[in-house]
Amino acid sequence: MQTISFKVSDEEASQIRALAKQEQASLSEYLRRRATGMGKESGLPVQERCEFTGAMIFSPLPGQEELTTAAVRAMLTDFP
Repeated sequence: MQTISFKVSDEEASQIRALAKQEQASLSEYLRRRATGMGKESGLPVQERCEFTGAMIFSPLPGQEELTTAAVRAMLTDFP
């Protein structure tokens, strides 16, 4: 695996670390997501902490509603 390094100011480093923490990702994972276009803006699910249970869940995709118990029950009505 290759290593890529680059220089940033102290302020930029602080901001990048804060954004990675906000997305609950390591610094490397956050930078990989941003560099490859994967992440919250890409339409790929991102893990976040549920505000009700505290469990790690996948956030809804852009333009999609949250997955609720009622929605799952409706989907399972056609399941054999």
